[in-house]
Amino acid sequence: MLVGGYYAYRKKYPVGDVIPFKAGAKKFLAAIPSLLMLVIVIGGIVAGYFTATEASAIAVVYCLILAFVYREVSFKHLPGIIIKTVKTTGIVMLLIATSIGLSWVMSFENIPQTVSDGLLSVSSNPLIILLMINLILLFVGIFMDMTPAVLIFTPIFLPIVTTQLGIDPIHFGIIMILNLNIGLCTPPVGSVLFIGCSVANLKIQDVVRPLIPFFIAMIVVLVIITFFPAITMFVPRLFGF
Repeated sequence: MLVGGYYAYRKKYPVGDVIPFKAGAKKFLAAIPSLLMLVIVIGGIVAGYFTATEASAIAVVYCLILAFVYREVSFKHLPGIIIKTVKTTGIVMLLIATSIGLSWVMSFENIPQTVSDGLLSVSSNPLIILLMINLILLFVGIFMDMTPAVLIFTPIFLPIVTTQLGIDPIHFGIIMILNLNIGLCTPPVGSVLFIGCSVANLKIQDVVRPLIPFFIAMIVVLVIITFFPAITMFVPRLFGF
């Protein structure tokens, strides 16, 4: 948030007009159905009514209903929306298919096992090993989608950090997901970046340079989370994990 505000200030982004309280209250009441989507999706996942994947489908259906409720979409718009959705989905599926092929090659060549043996032979210092794991996961996240990366590298790195380093598996899970999430926003694979560019009708090369400050901020947060586990483990420990 701070990085975004500072970047907006430096670039002198336009500032909107101050909205009166009465008008703001009306807009808030009108936005309540949209805000309920967060409650439905997150609440349903936490309560165990559906998985995260099923939640995405439920969110899409709920958004479609809201579009009709707010009268922003009519039935005549549906064919065009479906065609755009198919195009965007095709881009993502092509990226995932490529990353799955890469994961098969890595598994076939025993690259993850070689990486694991190499880590333990370099140093026994937990900080050094965590730093190397971060670098590896950042590199992997750039070229591979999150799902195959988690399936391949979790069995490799988890025994190292839990048995050899004594790191809490929840803490390592947060580190790993944050690493791979950064990769989702980073070319050349960066499926989230591709989706955003396709929706905004922008080229990848036009958005990478303005995103550099945000990439730096994400790396800084990753370093803080990695080397200060109390920050990430505060909430889990409150619930007894």
